[in-house]
Amino acid sequence: MSKTKTSKTVHLTIDGQNVEAPKGAMILDVTPGLGVEIPSLCAHPGLEPFGACRLCVVEIQKPGWDDWYKQLVTSCLFQVEEGLKVWTNSDEVRQNRKVVLDLLMARVPASDVIRDLGNQYGVTKTSYAEVDTEDTCIMCDICVRACHAIGRDAIASMSRGPDKYVDVPDKDACIGCLVCANLCPTNAIPFTANDNGKRRIWGKEFDLVTDERSGEVLGTTEYIEHVRKRAEDKGLLCPEDMKHESARVKRYGYAQKLSHVADVEEPIEEVK
Repeated sequence: MSKTKTSKTVHLTIDGQNVEAPKGAMILDVTPGLGVEIPSLCAHPGLEPFGACRLCVVEIQKPGWDDWYKQLVTSCLFQVEEGLKVWTNSDEVRQNRKVVLDLLMARVPASDVIRDLGNQYGVTKTSYAEVDTEDTCIMCDICVRACHAIGRDAIASMSRGPDKYVDVPDKDACIGCLVCANLCPTNAIPFTANDNGKRRIWGKEFDLVTDERSGEVLGTTEYIEHVRKRAEDKGLLCPEDMKHESARVKRYGYAQKLSHVADVEEPIEEVK
């Protein structure tokens, strides 16, 4: 997501539709509402664009280019421009996505998400040697970036090249908030949500805090403390008894229907 805020706009066409968009926005950001579907596995509206999955590729043509010349770009990383022409489903675009999905199906053959996407593009079986694994991580880094956005940095990318993987090297930094698991596009992060008042994720067990009136789970004790600390750092008044603040906690809960992870900077409302 482009963090640029501007009142200036540019005009472009996307699949023949005339579009007015904020200057500095990425192509992927301006397609919602146009009836245009651009697949993406590593993009999230609350995180900076990363360009890891390469599925959101589109074809563009800039003003002044020869009519025959077009270029493939990653739409989550390419800013809109005045007079830009964009094609989201051309033959060249579809062929490029098929190659990416072919590779992903070999990397994570157990992923239903990748298999379903592949079927949409006619890729029912990979043409490469499948990796012998049940892991479905595609190294999109959403979990790493989301954990950083909420101020924990518990998750990190480890190793390099084909041996690269994600892990929690510092278990003490994990608060069991489930942001990583909830945002993972391929459901690659296993967890136990509520097992007799316990939550388990990344090999760590957490005690759960529940609302004494409704019985609803508010989060782990570490999560509640993190929320309290974030509130205090922001100079907000924080209730002494978090157990009766279900509505406020859940409204800003990191794992509750997140739409803008990086914007969750003030998790507790000011209490009058």
